[in-house]
Amino acid sequence: MFKNGSLTNEYMKIIHVVASLDPAQGGPARSMPSLAAAQAKLGHDVTLFYNAASDRMEDIKVATASIPHFDLVNTVICPQPGGLEKFTGNRAGRIFKTILDKNAVIHIHGLWLPILQKAASLSIKQGAKYIIAPRGMLNPWSLNQKSWKKRLALHLVWRRILNHAFFLHVLNADEKKFITSLNLNCPMEIIPNGIFPEELKKLPPENRFYNFFPRIKNRPYILFLGRLHHVKGLDYLAKAFNEFAKKNGKVDLVVAGPDEDAQDKFEKQITHYGITKRVHMVGPLYGEKKYAAFVDAKCFCQPSRQEGFSMAAAEAMGCGLPVVISKNCHFPEVA
Repeated sequence: MFKNGSLTNEYMKIIHVVASLDPAQGGPARSMPSLAAAQAKLGHDVTLFYNAASDRMEDIKVATASIPHFDLVNTVICPQPGGLEKFTGNRAGRIFKTILDKNAVIHIHGLWLPILQKAASLSIKQGAKYIIAPRGMLNPWSLNQKSWKKRLALHLVWRRILNHAFFLHVLNADEKKFITSLNLNCPMEIIPNGIFPEELKKLPPENRFYNFFPRIKNRPYILFLGRLHHVKGLDYLAKAFNEFAKKNGKVDLVVAGPDEDAQDKFEKQITHYGITKRVHMVGPLYGEKKYAAFVDAKCFCQPSRQEGFSMAAAEAMGCGLPVVISKNCHFPEVA
């Protein structure tokens, strides 16, 4: 597995650690289980360790069911933290100890949260090699949200953890540039997220999305798919679509995703613009419904303030859909 301090292509035991697989959390909740499944398909022993609330397990099951080979991945679930556990991660640490193997590769996805800190600290203590994927959390926009807490955590805890990492798994050249400016003492490897070809070979037939949502009445539409959160730029989307709608009366907007405190503001904005009949809120989409939305859309739009790596944009392009995204998606391949 390790030879002269480097990873080999031989059989590996891999333990992925992520705060949540809840699809409502977006990002790593989709890309990380796909990575784990791809590794398991190659014959590696892969375990996925994460927090989950009992009332979210059904959504997690539905979201991961469409990931090819995910059934080959072992899962160890830590109950959703409450009370002091939200701050200490002690229970998560105790559970992680039972699966930690110093000969395994520990792959930690994200920063800041106690479950991730415990996994890294215990790996250091046991002499296990670990990789950290910051997932855009060290990009300037992300660091500026609750900045004093993050700067303090970076100074007191996370700089040491990051500097001890075998390497940092970054998603694009911009992320590498941003992290370089922090003067950390650790190597970085650019490894973008991917999509299983199998998912794109079994796309739904055209017009399936309209069968799921007949109220849209076969009208052509632009698709936004993602968390309804301030970071996703829904205010930009509403303003831009309002200008577009003045010039084009035939194409609507479909907004798909779980609400994270931005839906009410967005709906008030489109009401103010008088375009509510042209905007269709369809909630979160997973599996066949998600791919049906891509297949029938005319264009995908993501005006985000910050993305680590847009899985939705990658999936849209995989379905042959034109995409319009902001430069903050850090996806220069889109031109």
